[in-house]
Amino acid sequence: MLAENLISETVPVLKPSDTGQQALNWMDMFRISHLPVVNGKAYLGLVSDKFIEDLNLAEVPIETSNLQLPAPHIHREQHVFEVASIMYKLNISLLPVVDDEHNYIGSITLPDLSMRLARLISILEPGGVIVLQTTRNNYSASQISQIIEGNDAKILSLYVNRIDNTDNLEITIKLDQVDLSSVIQTFTRYDYQISAVYMDDSILHSLYEDRLELFLRYMNI
Repeated sequence: MLAENLISETVPVLKPSDTGQQALNWMDMFRISHLPVVNGKAYLGLVSDKFIEDLNLAEVPIETSNLQLPAPHIHREQHVFEVASIMYKLNISLLPVVDDEHNYIGSITLPDLSMRLARLISILEPGGVIVLQTTRNNYSASQISQIIEGNDAKILSLYVNRIDNTDNLEITIKLDQVDLSSVIQTFTRYDYQISAVYMDDSILHSLYEDRLELFLRYMNI
């Protein structure tokens, strides 16, 4: 999935002559805290609500600021993982997409990115979740796959999070079955440490929200 496929069709752009208050009004309307500034086709930078408030730009055009605007961006052919990494690192609610000439194409919003990542890690698909722990040296995706498929289950998504200040990994696996009893027994025989198992749909929803945050952290390596 590429950046150009994530572009929102509703996000407005600011002209240099627009006031800070116009920007704040649009941010409030679209529930974001950043907007791109575009002159013709040229992408000039990203304005935040904090930037406007700190520089008292509410009643004056944005172009009156002498400061260089930060200009985070991504190119249309870059992958969704790179989009997630940049937005997470910079803590921004919107990421502009540009072409090779640095012309503005559109923007990706954090809610749209979250929805696509939710699809990517199969949050909406029925099934159960197993959370394993192991060391980096013992981690084997092929062995994990063999164990799961040997119990007539399929992996819908698998992602890894390094546990802080340790050499251990936390492996979260979404499977296409809710009853994971046989899979759990096999992992136990292979001496995997099972941190958690989720087979109840009422619990899975809150788990997914937490795991999406961990997934974004994983993208930030």
